[in-house]
Amino acid sequence: MKRIPSLRAYLDALDDLGDLRILRHEVDPELELGATVRRAYETRAPAPLFERVRGAAPGFRVLGAPAALSSRADQPFARLALSLGLPPGSTPRDIMGVLSAAHDRPRIPPREVARADAPCKENVLLDDAVDLGRFPAPLLHDGDGGRYFNTWGTVVAATPDGSWTNWAVARAMVLDRRRMTGAVVPTQHLGMIHRQWAERGQPMPFALAQGCEPGVPIVSGMPFPAGVDEADVLGGLFGEPVDVVRCETVPLSVPATAEIVVEGHLSHEETAPEGPMGEYAGYLSGAPRPQPVYRVTAITHRNDPILPVVVAGQPVDEDHTVSALTAAAECLRVLRAADLPVEMAWVPLETAGHWCVVTVRADWRQRYGSDPRELTRRIAELVLATRFGAWMARIIVVDDDVDATDLGEVVWAFATRGHPRDGLLVFDAMPLLPLMVCYTAAERMAAEGPKLAHNCLLPAPGPDRPRRCSFEHNYPAEIRRRVLEREVTGRRPAAG
Repeated sequence: MKRIPSLRAYLDALDDLGDLRILRHEVDPELELGATVRRAYETRAPAPLFERVRGAAPGFRVLGAPAALSSRADQPFARLALSLGLPPGSTPRDIMGVLSAAHDRPRIPPREVARADAPCKENVLLDDAVDLGRFPAPLLHDGDGGRYFNTWGTVVAATPDGSWTNWAVARAMVLDRRRMTGAVVPTQHLGMIHRQWAERGQPMPFALAQGCEPGVPIVSGMPFPAGVDEADVLGGLFGEPVDVVRCETVPLSVPATAEIVVEGHLSHEETAPEGPMGEYAGYLSGAPRPQPVYRVTAITHRNDPILPVVVAGQPVDEDHTVSALTAAAECLRVLRAADLPVEMAWVPLETAGHWCVVTVRADWRQRYGSDPRELTRRIAELVLATRFGAWMARIIVVDDDVDATDLGEVVWAFATRGHPRDGLLVFDAMPLLPLMVCYTAAERMAAEGPKLAHNCLLPAPGPDRPRRCSFEHNYPAEIRRRVLEREVTGRRPAAG
């Protein structure tokens, strides 16, 4: 795998693919920037790089859609593939293979470099020079609770004893020139570490690294167990340590090539209203809720820094490309570890994480038994028990003649193979995310509700098993060969 060591090198790679659009006209950070990025998602346009943002200091730039689907129809996952050091034409299976392997690779701790060798130290702002207003934090959606400075950056935090340093992607909204607030969920790793500091009666030191090398936000969103340092995982993924540098005012280290680093402390006492915000399910979600306040003590940045932004909403954006592939990879890893006859697991991007499709191998009856409902139940139990299970409302189990990554095939199989009553398995009182609008207000408030599994497995081979009518499955290989050859050459294929 070929590691891309900085955001700027990543932009060069996108530019080489024709997947970067440089916008030199002035853009308003209040809604216009967000609307432009949303339009780029929905039309599969190149990633927009805004060079002039109204109100920002000269030279400050914004990158939209950093890991969305590519504008290259032949390489739809190019941005995610490049972020993980893979060729731009890599398939979802290729990417999932890397994500799954990251759990088991030997880990390599980061390498600390001198401040003079760290691009993120080109400008150091302390004391009265600290001002979040210098940066083009945008109002991304009509209805957002404020301007969000962080939608794709990595929050670095460590336990009080220093035994665990966590990297996490967590949204953060600007309050004023030296304060932010953001979602700190108690059950997530950032919330766990914050609680440890609060139990000591102390604020939590933090660093927010924006515009890191592209592998950093990917790994920061993966579902590793508590106690695992994502920096070590990223080093193991590429076979070399990640360069980090010590912060100016807190005892933490950040990726040395980051574009912008914000340092300070997350209060254990002070809160401020945060949200609502346009979110991954495709809706403006939530009401303002009190969240801990980030107090900023230092900012460092590169010359002409770049702030990456994600404008979450209706699929497909980074909340779906990155989360869907990491969720699918985790589900596949768990199912295979349980020795189930699973061929593929996939979270269709268009479902905003609400579906998980699992395909099982043709010999599953010989290996597992003949009860399709029991196999479906076991698969669903394991998927729903993963960290991503709370995102999902439906688990769909189908035979492996269906390509789980092809939404058209999945919808066809779901519609034609799942019995409307007997194919359903109901799991009551399951954890769910409050952002899932398919649940009632009471269920969202309790973060608990029903989930469904759909047994869409065909009958065993025999007279009751329907025969699939498609080019790939209905016609002999020799007929297919002749048709394909004529399609390419436009001539009658040679005999034999």
